[in-house]
Amino acid sequence: MSADTLATARPAVELEGITKRFPGVVANHDIRITVQPGTVHAIVGENGAGKSTLMKILYGMQKPDEGTIKVNGTEVSFRTPSDAIEVGIGMVHQHFMLADNFTVLENIILGAEPKRAGRLDTAAARKRITELAAAHGLRVDPDRLVEDLGVGDRQRVEILKVLYRGARILILDEPTAVLVPQEVDELFQNLRELKAEGLTVIFISHKLDEVLGIADAITVIRRGTTVASVDPGDVTARQLAELMVGSELPTPETRESTVTDTVALRVSQLTVEADGHHALPKGVSVGDYAARLRSEGKRLLLDEVSLQVRKGEILGIAGVEGNGQSELIEAIMGIRAAHGRVELNGRDISGWSTLRRREAGIGYIPEDRHRQGLLLEASLWENRVLGHQTRKPARNGIWVDRRASKADTQRIVEAYDVRTPGVDTLALALSGGNQQKLIVGREMSGEPAFLIAAHPTRGVDVGAQAAIWDHLRDARAAGLAVLLISADLDELIGLSDSIQVIYRGRLVAGLDPREITPEQLGGYMTGAIAGNEEM
Repeated sequence: MSADTLATARPAVELEGITKRFPGVVANHDIRITVQPGTVHAIVGENGAGKSTLMKILYGMQKPDEGTIKVNGTEVSFRTPSDAIEVGIGMVHQHFMLADNFTVLENIILGAEPKRAGRLDTAAARKRITELAAAHGLRVDPDRLVEDLGVGDRQRVEILKVLYRGARILILDEPTAVLVPQEVDELFQNLRELKAEGLTVIFISHKLDEVLGIADAITVIRRGTTVASVDPGDVTARQLAELMVGSELPTPETRESTVTDTVALRVSQLTVEADGHHALPKGVSVGDYAARLRSEGKRLLLDEVSLQVRKGEILGIAGVEGNGQSELIEAIMGIRAAHGRVELNGRDISGWSTLRRREAGIGYIPEDRHRQGLLLEASLWENRVLGHQTRKPARNGIWVDRRASKADTQRIVEAYDVRTPGVDTLALALSGGNQQKLIVGREMSGEPAFLIAAHPTRGVDVGAQAAIWDHLRDARAAGLAVLLISADLDELIGLSDSIQVIYRGRLVAGLDPREITPEQLGGYMTGAIAGNEEM
């Protein structure tokens, strides 16, 4: 056997006996994984199983307490991500790390700017980016602003960014979490092309059917240690789920209809301008004002959106991210100024503050639990009080009632299976799934009149996902009105009583979830199927 053949036979990555401890918890224990070069190697496991910690170790963000890492047969020790980048490892994080106000080209070269005679050489950068994009099927426009890109495009920019730095081993953390089926297909085609070029991909995901569709090998992590390495051809999604959590794969299918005739939330002609909020001209209706803005070529983030959600109903909103979902949530919550009308149980609340709307019974599971749902440096009981600080059990006279708040947090911990040492534990010490269950428990408390559930199971494992689905179904059966925004099309179809598609700020199609597939729904979301066409 020649030296060249021996070199290519070496594993791209070998993790041997990796152990990482944090105060009160062992995140990784004796992890053993071998990743062959030129393959897609999937790593699956519950939230809190230790996947993220392991990837942070491999990318130089954390140091292991024990164990060794080998890259292409050579033992390495990383102090920082720069060390990992130097040996050819790149990571695309679940939450994209791009600067919105920079162009694609500026984002890709940021921190690795090519210089010529001491000055930035953008011509060389553009040539290299164009070559990389063509070689790997990652089409992007170098001059577009990132804020104007959809999610699939942003992901391609992230992948190009690590390839530009010379990465031959790519770590993709939950890469399909926010993609519609067509974008997932495109990503998988990109990954196959990367693999054909000899690159190695480590793919972390909760979506087991996708893992089975793209991976050459799968490693299962449970409770911080590797429990199985399997060939995708030898297992089903159900068997994989059992290896991960010890229970079968849940489905989001909703039971019989509980929809009533009572409208809990009614939204009429909600309109949000892209360039800030301007008062309606005197005597001009919202419809006329929106039409005038459209005729002037002005962009509307929300364009005369009208909908209603009845008690006992889950209304699903489907859309590729960036088509107005966030603005719709913020307008209903009173976080963003909007034209139009919002009614809760027949009362016009359009002029109310966010706090007053919360007090009137609007619950809100936000789309980003870290930025909008939790104070990570605060305890669980303090997070229970967030947004509910003016009501019982948090409030007693002018003071926060610590004892009652802690007792109610304990109730949520038990009812929603939040796995934690205690209610004084800091939120940052919990896994993503347990953080999410705490938020769901908090927002379901106090008998809300209406609930906004934005991506309620994003980035949580199949066990936590099943629990959250059950809580949403039970609340619906008890008469709660729910507005569900989700990028998980199976979740939308399975949980919703009806679905509205939002595209470029407008509701373009009303669909019956019992009669539509994820692929058809993706077609409406991307504009490939027009809303007025028969299904």
